[in-house]
Amino acid sequence: MTAVSLTARAVAGAVLIGGVSCVAAACGSGAPQSAQPQDRAPWQEPASYTYTLRSSEGERSLLGTFRISVRDGAVVKSVGLDGMGRRAVESAPDAVPTIGELVEELEQARREDADTAEAEYAPDGHPVRITLDWERNAVDDEARYVISAYERTED
Repeated sequence: MTAVSLTARAVAGAVLIGGVSCVAAACGSGAPQSAQPQDRAPWQEPASYTYTLRSSEGERSLLGTFRISVRDGAVVKSVGLDGMGRRAVESAPDAVPTIGELVEELEQARREDADTAEAEYAPDGHPVRITLDWERNAVDDEARYVISAYERTED
C-alpha cells in the first residue's frame, strides 16, 4: 500500500510541476509574448499596412484611438476614432506614428535606460503593446501604446 501511495504522490507531483511549468511558459495560449521570439528573425516593418493605435498615459499630444494607414513607410492617413484622437489628428497630424516609429521610441527608451521600456509581441513579431515610463518618480512622462487590427496591405 505504501508503494502505491508513493507512486501516486510522485505522479501527482510530476503533473503539478508540469502544469506550473506550462502556465509559466504560457503553453499554447497564443497570447502576446513579452519578449521578442528567439527562434525567428525580428519583425520587419512592411512598406504598407493599416493598424489601430490606442495611445494613453502621460501628458502628450498623441492621446486617443486612431486608425492609421501606412504606405511606403509613411503615415498617409490617420483618423481619430474618439474625441481625443480626433483632436490629436487635427492639432498635430504629423505626430501620428508608424509602428516602426513606435518601435524606435521603445529602443530609444531602452538605450537611455528608462525606468520602464516593455513590449509584448504578436506571434508574427509585430508589437501589440508598448509601455514606457522614462522616470519612475516623474509625473506624466509615461506612454502606453496598444496596437490592434494590424493588416499588411498591397502597395
